[in-house]
Amino acid sequence: MTISESPAAAISQAMPANPCIAVVIPSFRVTRHILGVIAAIPAGVHRIYVVDDACPDGSGALVRERCADPRVTVVTNERNLGVGGATLRGFAAAHADGARVVVKIDGDGQMEPALIPRFVQPILQQRADYAKGNRFFDLESLREMPKLRLLGNAVLSFMIKLSTGYWNIFDPTNGFVAMDARLFPLLPVSKIKPRFFFESDLLFRLGTIRAVVIDIPMQSRYRDETSNLKIGSSILPFLAGHLRNTWKRILYTYFLRDFSVASVNLLAGLALMGGGGALGAYKWWQLAGTGHFASSGTVMLAALPIILGFQLLLSALNFDIQNVPRDSIGKYLDDPAPARH
Repeated sequence: MTISESPAAAISQAMPANPCIAVVIPSFRVTRHILGVIAAIPAGVHRIYVVDDACPDGSGALVRERCADPRVTVVTNERNLGVGGATLRGFAAAHADGARVVVKIDGDGQMEPALIPRFVQPILQQRADYAKGNRFFDLESLREMPKLRLLGNAVLSFMIKLSTGYWNIFDPTNGFVAMDARLFPLLPVSKIKPRFFFESDLLFRLGTIRAVVIDIPMQSRYRDETSNLKIGSSILPFLAGHLRNTWKRILYTYFLRDFSVASVNLLAGLALMGGGGALGAYKWWQLAGTGHFASSGTVMLAALPIILGFQLLLSALNFDIQNVPRDSIGKYLDDPAPARH
């Protein structure tokens, strides 16, 4: 890169001419920003799918009337499917048209389209199957993030690490993502949650096929957009979804597809902690109100299994953290059919 070149220009030049790169933009009440987002998408992108998710403001009609970019195809949902449903509809269209990599960005202008090559390159180089943004990489940029959103992301990050098995990533709800389009047929699309749990559930599904997921440093731009997420009404569904996925992931990974030392540690740890806890509770109930204290032997008989069980669970957790997928499954997939430009 010469001194006169801007970082964005250098990134755009790095975009490979082939194979086909597609961008999906779910659109719902983004008429103020959608045309600017499309205009900023690098020339190396071959196809752009604007998915009008039954937008009451007519995002799709606006793009049809005022956007002359020949790369753009407007897909219209007859009913609102949510951000996940709209994204999957766009992914399906891109895959059918022969895309090799499909990128999803929002239409509200928060995400910088010039960063698209950064997300695409690791997939084309078969170092990753799925790339997602990480707004927490630059600590200075966190000052621009709303405090409530910052707190929510920190809590959700740990929950999603546990439920997906991707302990190596952060900011897991980030919506700036890129995926090897060849993975699309491997995913149970009908089972992926279509609304605000979409990013989390997609990561869970990617984990079940052992896809490699990496973080891409980025910054978000906060403007005058309005979030449709109602935090109070979403907490319980989010919690229930993560608990369900955690249970399913452990069952799939350590008991159905494989049985390892981690499986033994998990079973033994739960049994010891449960047994010790039950014995301690029973003795406490038995002696409550009698004025007598449990003997040191009784205390140890309850405490020792709990301590040993906790150590075994920590060992299983350490194994799980080391078990993050590291070999791209894209190496073993056939190339897509030629794209219809």
